[in-house]
This record gives sequence, structure tokens and C-alpha cells, in this order.
Amino acid sequence: MSVQDPNRAQIQDPLAQDFVEFAVQCGVLRFGDFKTKAGRMSPYFFNAGLFDDGAKLGRLAEFYAQRLLASGIEFDMVFGPAYKGIPLGAALSVELARRGRNVPFAYNRKEAKDHGEGGTLVGAPLKGRVLVVDDVMSAGTAVRESIAIISAAGATPHAVCIALDRQEKATEGGQDVPYSAVQYVQRELGMQVCAIAKLQDLMQYLEQGGHGASPEDHQRVLAYRARYGVE
Repeated sequence: MSVQDPNRAQIQDPLAQDFVEFAVQCGVLRFGDFKTKAGRMSPYFFNAGLFDDGAKLGRLAEFYAQRLLASGIEFDMVFGPAYKGIPLGAALSVELARRGRNVPFAYNRKEAKDHGEGGTLVGAPLKGRVLVVDDVMSAGTAVRESIAIISAAGATPHAVCIALDRQEKATEGGQDVPYSAVQYVQRELGMQVCAIAKLQDLMQYLEQGGHGASPEDHQRVLAYRARYGVE
């Protein structure tokens, strides 16, 4: 939506709406039938891997930085978990530096390197309050792995910044539980979480007839939220 849109005054979170539109235009956020890791058939899918050129990645980093700095979350360095978190964390670090907030950045490998410097960690030493950057949070597995890596290095896993909070029930042992992965990370792991956009922002985009979506998409996402959504 453009800034001149007369409906803009009714939008609760303009940054989130701009991001949803951007994701739809890039083909990152799509509507249709998609199977999630939890085995659910979702009417929408978010694939951050399709932010696949310099311009898209640079704009994405601006969204991350703007949301993160506005959140007031304090942190000492950025960590990008393999694999999608690596370019996201790197891009965010560059954008933060451009905005005058230069912080160390590190990431991990999935397999330990047996030559050169060896090990699984690359970049700045993990220390202080660490911010984990990723695309979405489904079951919280990736965050738990990041916490283990960060804690083992003697640093503090402090917060998580993601692109989209699906605001839906997590699964434990193949069963739905009455809380989302984000809520689990906040309540059980004690970490702060900020997201550029949430499912509620996607719903508002659909309700206002956003580009690239149909009334049928709106109804299908509404039904999905009624079945799997959390407050």
C-alpha cells in the first residue's frame, strides 16, 4: 500500500503492512496450499530464501533494523543460525552499522570444519547479550539449538528477531499445544522476541484487499487462524 492510501490511518502497524506487501511482491509470501513442518495444510507460505538479490535483501535488512531498534531490545552482538539465519544476520549487521550501530556478528556451521581454524563458529567471538536473527519460528527447535551454542560459548542468549510470527499453536510430540513457539521462547526460555510482522498484520492486509490476495485467500487464512491460532 502506498503512503497516500486513505486507509492508512486505520492501519495499526504501518511498518508491518509495508513488510507484508513487500513480501507478497517479492513472491516470498504466497497464498495457496502448503504443507508445514507440523503437517498442517496452510493457506499461506513464507519463504525467506526468495529474498534472492541484493536489492531485496537490503530492503529486508531495513525492515529488520527498523523493527529491532524501535523495540528497545538491548544486545551486544548478532548471531545468525545456519542456514537461513546467516545471510539475515549479516544483512542486519550491515544495516545496523549504516545506521550508526556497529555490532559484532557471528554464525555457525552445521558441520565442524576439520582444517584451518576448525570448529563450528565463524565470525566474532560470542560474548555478552546475543541477538538471534531468523526468518520464522515454527517449533522453536532452531532457537533452542542457538541457545545451546551461545551458552556453551559463555555468552547470554538474550533475544530473537524474526520476520514473521505465524501466531499459531506449536506442536510437542506430534500434538498441538495451546501456545505458539514465540510464546514458548518468551515464557519458558525467558528471551525477548520481536517480529517485523505477525499473522494479525497479514489478516489486516487481506481484509483491506491487499495486492496479490483474493477474498478467498482471506477466508481461508481466517479459517486456518480459527483452527490453529493463538492469542
